[in-house]
Amino acid sequence: MHVLRPLYVVLAVAGIILIARTFVVPRDFGIHERGYMYGWYRTGNVEEWKAVQVKYQGKEYCTDCHAEQERQVLSSSHKIIECENCHGPALEHPAEPTKLLIDRTRDLCLRCHTYLSYPTSKRSEIKGIDSDQHNPGEECAGCHNPHQASKP
Repeated sequence: MHVLRPLYVVLAVAGIILIARTFVVPRDFGIHERGYMYGWYRTGNVEEWKAVQVKYQGKEYCTDCHAEQERQVLSSSHKIIECENCHGPALEHPAEPTKLLIDRTRDLCLRCHTYLSYPTSKRSEIKGIDSDQHNPGEECAGCHNPHQASKP
């Protein structure tokens, strides 16, 4: 008998959740008439996604005006990195600002170049530094040209 009370509570909570779901979940989400026929697709969401402004433009957007930098990067070990990873989103570029703000802090470079010795990840293949020993307090770009990163 003492097991039945918690069971009734669990069943009551499950029932409340199922009833509340019909009021909270939008009608076009997939729990109603046609079930999950289209998975997690929601037709009412299409217009919401059309209104989303894409911040990142991709490497192709940059190469039209910055062909020389692209050529340098493509011959370096940074060729797989998108320009906007370092230069920030190009949403308003080239209109405003006319130049993208570049994060020149060490933290940007150390996101990838802090030495990590995890043998099971590809991260161990990236050349890492000990940031406390290697020119502490200095900007990496002061000595290293990220567009011409040496190959490993």
